[in-house]
Amino acid sequence: MDLGLADRVYVLTGASDGLGFATAEQLVADGARVVISSRAPERVAAAVEALGGPEHAIGLTADLTDPGTPERLVAAAREQFGRLDGALISVGGPPRGTAAQITDEQWRESFETVFLGSVRTARTVAAALTGGGAIGLVLSTSVRGPLPGLGISNGLRPGLAGVAKDLADEYGPHGVRVVSLLPGRIMTARNRDLLAAAGDPERARAEAEASIPLGRIGDPAEFGRVAAFLLSPAAGYVTGVTVPVDGGALRGL
Repeated sequence: MDLGLADRVYVLTGASDGLGFATAEQLVADGARVVISSRAPERVAAAVEALGGPEHAIGLTADLTDPGTPERLVAAAREQFGRLDGALISVGGPPRGTAAQITDEQWRESFETVFLGSVRTARTVAAALTGGGAIGLVLSTSVRGPLPGLGISNGLRPGLAGVAKDLADEYGPHGVRVVSLLPGRIMTARNRDLLAAAGDPERARAEAEASIPLGRIGDPAEFGRVAAFLLSPAAGYVTGVTVPVDGGALRGL
């Protein structure tokens, strides 16, 4: 299937590795060009090189807590590639701990990054997509069911899914689609850390895989392919939904 991605341009935050980078790889492989951002300059540079250099990708060192970051990303896409067709908005996983264990400072910092930074970027990109386009928010299966020991994710991710639905309603008449992606257990650095924190990583992995109908933890490329499709014109009638990429782990219909 031709996804219609040739020469389209996307901004991807938190994309120097993990799910953001996996999506960037799929977009570039199908002919799109990308602007990626992350807080670590050396990781941004390495990711740009891995994506094929400035003909295919450029990178910015940026932090979503900075109110100027979204405009910088939009401007970079237009200056380097002459257009903008959408974005994948992802941020690093917040601190572990139950809702009661997390300190006020951790809640505030996570709100600024995970919630407000994502909302600010989504609304800035949506307003910039005057010719239509697509925005994907990388959230978590915690949108549909709380995850043990991840109180901040359980608190903030469902709110972001609500924001995405609201934006889909507001910008739909302008041809802008907004979707939420709900990754489950996918073998990123974040999930490796969560397994390691369990004390016995091999046992923790076996228990996690036993709870997944497909019987395994996912590969980042599997998420990237779904995200690339949803951002592409081929998914042009899909908006305002949450899409799990979790091997069937969520039990709701």
